[in-house]
Amino acid sequence: MSRYHALTQPFAFKTSLSDLIALSWEDQGISADFAIPEDALRALTVRFNRTHVVRILDEMALSTEDVDTPSVGLIAEHFAYLVDDSLFWKSQSEALKLVHTNARHYRFVTGWTCLDVISGEEPVITVTTRIPSRT
Repeated sequence: MSRYHALTQPFAFKTSLSDLIALSWEDQGISADFAIPEDALRALTVRFNRTHVVRILDEMALSTEDVDTPSVGLIAEHFAYLVDDSLFWKSQSEALKLVHTNARHYRFVTGWTCLDVISGEEPVITVTTRIPSRT
């Protein structure tokens, strides 16, 4: 059974209307920007200085992943979680778990896209200014 532990985020927002809008590799980590509904000038940015595994998944596929085991701790319209005992975590190699003993599974949930990250470091979640796209 997956156990979700809500992480502190800068503010509450309607995550079902959000989406992943950018993902950048930065040295050994990542930076991911998520849309803030009704705010075209700002994004919610999640940074990991070091990551071991990253997965981007459509929310529809995620909702069918653990159908046989209930999830505990999910909060409506919450975005950021530490997840224990997920299918994604269980599918990682024993070698990864032995080498990176402090690695944990983090999940960021929106209405369209979910980002799973396995990292030995906690994420830094901030509000950033969006650079308008040039069309």
